[in-house]
Amino acid sequence: MAIAELKEACGLLARMPLLWIPGIIGGLLAAALWLLAVFSGVFFAGRLLVLAGLVLLFFVTGALFLIRSNGGDIRSMIGASWQYYFRVLLPLMVIMFMTMLVFVLVVLTLTLIGTAPGNAVMVFLSFGVVLPSLLLTIFTDNAAVFEDRKVFESIQRSIQLVSTNMSQFIRFLVVSVVMVCVILFGLMIVWEIPLIAKLEPFMNYTQEQQMAFTFDQFMTLIGTEGIWVTAAVLFIAGLIIIPLISTYKACFFRNLAKGTTIVIQQQVTGEYDSKGRWYKY
Repeated sequence: MAIAELKEACGLLARMPLLWIPGIIGGLLAAALWLLAVFSGVFFAGRLLVLAGLVLLFFVTGALFLIRSNGGDIRSMIGASWQYYFRVLLPLMVIMFMTMLVFVLVVLTLTLIGTAPGNAVMVFLSFGVVLPSLLLTIFTDNAAVFEDRKVFESIQRSIQLVSTNMSQFIRFLVVSVVMVCVILFGLMIVWEIPLIAKLEPFMNYTQEQQMAFTFDQFMTLIGTEGIWVTAAVLFIAGLIIIPLISTYKACFFRNLAKGTTIVIQQQVTGEYDSKGRWYKY
């Protein structure tokens, strides 16, 4: 099932050039943040990271609407981004808040009982809480755009689809991870080709020297040329990975949701009379 959606996603990317806009924006933002981190400091770039994510989410939302509508122009894409932006953003904020709340409660509980949270606790929280939460709620944005669901309905829909189609979801996850790894490996080779002469001294270091090599020393080693080459590679990575993964995820959600429905029960108010008969208001 996962391969068919990948072929469908590649077909959409070839047929709808506007789906590449999130990749262009994401690549430019990644390159800009890298240059800011190098020339202005990590502190300043880190403050703009959240803003960059919000801007990228705006264009990804518009691309999801184009996939839902099977076409459209730039005006409809921007209009849909404004229409669905907060429907996509709010579930993500809820998920982040709940995850952070679990972290705080666990750390606070351990502190109150006199146990300092160590590395084992952090690993448990990361792989036992954060990772499952992210995987179960991975389709909240698709549910909000494709099915016009509200905040908690989007989260519920994503959890229901993942939990009831775990085998298909695992195949989708494996294909996505393999694709990203192959792309990153290819880009790493592209990054090394123009910098091979500068990296040669580093390759001749012993393992202990390489482990002791600091980030500032590495920046000095690659120089200004390496900084700009890295920015270009980051742009290409965003240009390819963001449209490919977001389109692939949307196609997978759409096909997965065709055979799965969710029923949201509404609360019915009423009362029983003296004979035990129910009367609905």
